[in-house]
Amino acid sequence: MSRLAAMTPPIAPGADARTARRALLGAVVISLGVSLIVVDATIVGVLLPRMVDDLRLSTASAEWVTSVYSLVFAALLIPFGRAGDLFGRRRMIVLGVAVFTVASVLAALSVDSTTLIGSRALQGVGASMVMPATLSTLNAMFTGKERAHAFGIWGATIAGMSALGPLLGGALASGGTWRWAFGVNLLFGAALIFGVLRVVPETRGSDAALPANGTTSAPHATSVRRVAGAIDWPGTVLSALAFGLLVCGIIEGPTFGWWTATAHVAVGGLSPIPLMIVGGLALLAALVTVERARAAAGRPVMLDLSLFTIPNFRNGNLSSALINVGELGLLFVLPLFLLGVHGTAPLEISLAILPLAAGAFVSGAVAHVLANRYGAHRVVQAGMALEVAAVLALAATLSPTTGGLGLAPWMLLYGFGLGLTSAQLTNVSLADVPPDRAGQASGTQSTARQIGAALGVAVIGTVFATTLGHAMSGRLAHDGLPAERRAAITHDLRHSAGTYARDLHRTPGMSEAARSADESLAAASRAGALATAIILAGGLLLSLRLRPSGGSRTTAADRGDAGAGQAGPPGRVVTAAPEQ
Repeated sequence: MSRLAAMTPPIAPGADARTARRALLGAVVISLGVSLIVVDATIVGVLLPRMVDDLRLSTASAEWVTSVYSLVFAALLIPFGRAGDLFGRRRMIVLGVAVFTVASVLAALSVDSTTLIGSRALQGVGASMVMPATLSTLNAMFTGKERAHAFGIWGATIAGMSALGPLLGGALASGGTWRWAFGVNLLFGAALIFGVLRVVPETRGSDAALPANGTTSAPHATSVRRVAGAIDWPGTVLSALAFGLLVCGIIEGPTFGWWTATAHVAVGGLSPIPLMIVGGLALLAALVTVERARAAAGRPVMLDLSLFTIPNFRNGNLSSALINVGELGLLFVLPLFLLGVHGTAPLEISLAILPLAAGAFVSGAVAHVLANRYGAHRVVQAGMALEVAAVLALAATLSPTTGGLGLAPWMLLYGFGLGLTSAQLTNVSLADVPPDRAGQASGTQSTARQIGAALGVAVIGTVFATTLGHAMSGRLAHDGLPAERRAAITHDLRHSAGTYARDLHRTPGMSEAARSADESLAAASRAGALATAIILAGGLLLSLRLRPSGGSRTTAADRGDAGAGQAGPPGRVVTAAPEQ
């Protein structure tokens, strides 16, 4: 394939109607592909209680089921984005959807926590292939007004599926089993692959150099070597190991002990958790050192540290990570509370969470109007303030009698804030970034959000589990049960992520213990909400440091930057992953 054939001409104003319609159909197919990835990131919160009950997942395993997807996604997003630039973006989309589909089937067939967590990790691999390649394909296909139309389709499709996805998952799980919510991806994945191959053109970055001898097809081995050479493998490995150790340490801390070992694994009586956390921090320091050295030598880097000298970019990225900490943390805790206390079915859990998605959909649609009038940075700050207020109200009002309707007002308010913030934060963060570095900047922000999601589940889940155990132990001390029986009930409740409360309600003579379990679940959920509010308050303080910019009202996509995401030197057409 020649260099000219490798690049697909963009759909510019004045293109014939048939070509334009085909291109817009391609935009719809691409958007549906990303919707599949976005839905899977949130649907697990609805299904998690059923998974815990069916597979007897421990609290730590439940946290891993949720966080490992975001962790793997974050680790591989930038290198796979670069691979798509060089090896072909449509090819990467098809391969990613195939991997994601196979992983979904494996998740549907899981028989224990190990296979389910492994399947979720493999889903993260597929998602990291699809997400960056899709946005850069849209960037390559459209220009001018057609570009705005294409991104309108993109945003509307993703927003709609984000709102309907959890509801669909709840309906599938209620009608049969949680496995259907994963198994149905087999049909969706096959249809997406067919659609991509039919209507989405192949594109590459402008630096996807082909052999100089003018041959019509580059040898496969040459292409692979080119891709491998353009990816920052040391940075990728270091970041994956660093954040993997940190997430593992936070999740497994309650199981193995934060300092003194409480499980069989120990190093001279010391829990392995401090070693994991210290090791993760040491690897982060090594990552910074390696990235600085590679940048000084002019080699490809995964993380352009000089971007963090731009105040809006630095503060915006930290705020992005903290937003995802709050969102994924809440979606982890609240379904477990609803199931444990009320025995709520997945569909009812979906309806309880739906106001969050609905609020985000509505406020996101009007955020650009508010940004044009008051400034994008003010919209971000207002959104963060609404999020903090909503979660604080949730922490103050949640009790054992709170059901889905009681959560709805605060979830709706939280959704309004989330929509305002998410819609404009990328805009503000990238406004002061030079156009030739927009790719690296956008990819870095998407990675920060995924890391925030993984850490959010780990941190909030740990607060929930620790508080649950302490609260239950204290309440049972007054119930007159033998000490061994109290210890066993407390262990089972904490180990089961609270779902053991339903067993207590069904056990004769355990009504007092069941009531204590409900009160402990409410206390643990309040603690999780309060921790979320504190984290979001940090994001609010950072957002107050955001400043207006002359370019803050125009996104990278609207400016027509070819590089709206992945790392690459000036002049390269590079790949981005949008916020979720």
